[in-house]
Amino acid sequence: MIVDVHCHTPTHRDAVPADERLVYENWRTDRPVVTTNSWADFDTAMADADVTIVFNIASDDPLADTGLPYPPERTNDATAEFVASDPDRRIGFMSVNPRWPGALEEFERSLDLGLTGIKLGPNYQNFDPLGHEAIPFYARAEKLGLPILFHQGTSPIRQAPLRYTHPLLMDEIALRFPELRIVMAHMGHPFVKETVAVIRKHPHVYADVSSIYLRPWLEYEALITAVEWGSVGKLLLGSDFPIANTGEAIAGLRRVNDIVTGTGLPRVPEELIEQIIQADALEALGLTLGRRGASE
Repeated sequence: MIVDVHCHTPTHRDAVPADERLVYENWRTDRPVVTTNSWADFDTAMADADVTIVFNIASDDPLADTGLPYPPERTNDATAEFVASDPDRRIGFMSVNPRWPGALEEFERSLDLGLTGIKLGPNYQNFDPLGHEAIPFYARAEKLGLPILFHQGTSPIRQAPLRYTHPLLMDEIALRFPELRIVMAHMGHPFVKETVAVIRKHPHVYADVSSIYLRPWLEYEALITAVEWGSVGKLLLGSDFPIANTGEAIAGLRRVNDIVTGTGLPRVPEELIEQIIQADALEALGLTLGRRGASE
């Protein structure tokens, strides 16, 4: 079974009006990137995945204009509604900014919506991952068995602090909460070696490979490091939709050795590449299908 653990919830339930459709030419894929997409667009793009984990990101400012067709306070409702439309193929993660008043109340409300994991982007949400505001979230997630997917590594957003997304912070969190299931997004790019060091030592800490296949040398460095340190079994498939889709992610992983063809550099074993593609993310993260979220 193919499980894509890193997908952003579509912005529109129905077809996207022409004047709202945002399309970006992007050298990282062989097609333009469309950041405004419908539920139907998602289904078409993600046809190669049997199961997808979907989420939004609760922005730093709850009053900010995100450009989405729903206000920020509906971040989790939008995900729950999308999951409820196909609960046998989708799992929804909530996103809550720990700095907001009433954050823990939103956490509990999102559980009632049927969301069974958490997505946090400390750099985008402007909170210290080791700060006092975040600790209650980790404690509650650990107690309930909810996995947390953290944005890790760099971002093109100038105002997003890199110090909040360095992989070594995950080591500190895992030491304090040893039963908390953590996914480090993007293998912490470009800090991929540090990410491998962290996932190697903590039984419940994983990394997804979303977006690393868009940069061939970084992808090779990340995967060969995981091979050398015996950590390939801690890597999960992810696409970072809409930046890429599951099929593009799989194809990118299978091309990892192209960059070293004709050299004396070691190759990533093909069977280990397939192991990542077929990784049992649901078992690793303690997730099950079929839990229904908010009704449509």
